[in-house]
Amino acid sequence: MARRATIDDLAAAAGVSVSTIDRVLNGRAKVRPATAEKVLAAAEAIGFYATPLLRERLGQARPIRHLGVLLLQSNRSFYRLVGDALREAALGSPDVALEVAHMDDLTPEAVATQMLEMGERVEALAVVAAEHPRVTEAVERLAERGVRTVALITTLVAPSGVSYVGLDHRKVGRTAGWAFAHLCRSPGRIGVLVGSPRYRNQELNESGFRSYLREHAPDFTVLEPLSTFEDRAVAREVTERLLVQEPDLRGLYISGGGISGVLTALKEAGRRDLVVVGYDRMESTVNGLIDGTLTLVIAHPLQRLAAECLAALRDCAEDPGRRPGDRLVAFEILTAENL
Repeated sequence: MARRATIDDLAAAAGVSVSTIDRVLNGRAKVRPATAEKVLAAAEAIGFYATPLLRERLGQARPIRHLGVLLLQSNRSFYRLVGDALREAALGSPDVALEVAHMDDLTPEAVATQMLEMGERVEALAVVAAEHPRVTEAVERLAERGVRTVALITTLVAPSGVSYVGLDHRKVGRTAGWAFAHLCRSPGRIGVLVGSPRYRNQELNESGFRSYLREHAPDFTVLEPLSTFEDRAVAREVTERLLVQEPDLRGLYISGGGISGVLTALKEAGRRDLVVVGYDRMESTVNGLIDGTLTLVIAHPLQRLAAECLAALRDCAEDPGRRPGDRLVAFEILTAENL
């Protein structure tokens, strides 16, 4: 029969003193949260008999962190999925009270106002926002109150510092460039659709895309980007016009919002000959991959994104005077064959 792990064994496994283990078990004196977490991890690893008590003590010691996230419009499938993933992640964190809201008005003034309003109720705030002086001003005003901002999905820059959680968008763009270089049957003209140039992630997507083709496939011609303004109706109209103006188009890179409108235009035009690269796993992109309208999708892993966002917000709430580091999440590549 295996010997039952003792307090001495736990102290050795956790790299702390027996007296520290006693303080964690009995709550006789304060122990740093990081130390208590280390003791719990060691207890779980060695099968310590009082692990349930340690979990209970640790749960009691954690203050409830009030955290907030502001996402883009709720009528956009991707941001509904992001919100769902964040709420699910928060359910597994008993020390987190999470508020998730969607912004219908994306004017810089409205975004800044919503940031400041949510900042009255939370200890740290994550936001998806385009760069603008009004947004930067809101970040600074929140920082003065001790409420740090985390940039989610697209980066923001402010004097007080803004942590980022999301993809490495230069790599995303270069991966899209690689896809066109290897999947197009011959070089030609490639169309580019962006949502708004004020979203830094889309700017980096495009620059990475162009840099890859410039270095490795210079026979391709990348057209000037066309803006969809993150709207499916505009995206559909822009795509229809592009297909008429560029009958010899070899491919289409959808770097911004409105992808469902783009896919509708491509289907109606019967353009299955194009290599088309878009973003994120949702009903429209899955259907596009299955029916052949889309060739490849570069996607956020939503559960991982949500977990990293909550971790960044918790870090900000626990130590608002320090800017936590960025948290880059590896992207997924989807085709019709790995759905």
